[in-house]
Amino acid sequence: MQMTNPQQQQYDRGATIFSPDGRLFQVEYAKEAVKKGATALGLVYEEGVILAATRSTQHLRVRNPEKVFKVDDHIGIATSGLVADGRSLVDETRQEAQRYLMTYDEPIPMNVLSKFVADRCQHFTQYGGVRPFGVSTIAGGVKDGDAKVYQTDPSGTLNQWKAVAIGKGGSEATEHLEENWESGMDEDAAIKLAVNSLHEGEEDLDPKNIELAIVSMEDDFDVIPPEELEERGLGF
Repeated sequence: MQMTNPQQQQYDRGATIFSPDGRLFQVEYAKEAVKKGATALGLVYEEGVILAATRSTQHLRVRNPEKVFKVDDHIGIATSGLVADGRSLVDETRQEAQRYLMTYDEPIPMNVLSKFVADRCQHFTQYGGVRPFGVSTIAGGVKDGDAKVYQTDPSGTLNQWKAVAIGKGGSEATEHLEENWESGMDEDAAIKLAVNSLHEGEEDLDPKNIELAIVSMEDDFDVIPPEELEERGLGF
């Protein structure tokens, strides 16, 4: 029997109510918000991790919202979706990294931090009076010489990848990564692959609209400015 419209609205508006076919519509809407967000990616190379994202550059805007964030010297996060949700989630992640350091006197492992992010997202799918985070994240870092990349979505799903992309150009960028990522890539090749993958996702992309950071084996988080990308011959 077909549901009436009021019944549909009941399942549609409740962040914690399953529909008869087992769906949480608010979580699905949050995932749609991510699909409209900036293209972001993370990939592992021989000596570390590359995190990158696209951003809009408006002539009159003094400062553009960040999409790639430093969490600690050995970890960064790229976000896609609602900018404010991403900033709030990153702030909580930074606090968790510092709590772990104070408690255990060592930097937080990648899997522990990524699970924290996934758990925070999942919590907001099971309580009334809140809505899911409208953001997906890619966390990348290096600890004890081991480079890793993890991705979360608004439902709290956590996956580890060698290379992955999210956002409005995520499908095309991920396809490019699948075709071109190789184990043991050096830094220059990894940066080139990251930039070209973002371009595959957003064809009208300009190098000045790329935010890119490297997390190296030396526990060093470095942001590569657009000017340096152009100097490396990575313009389109």
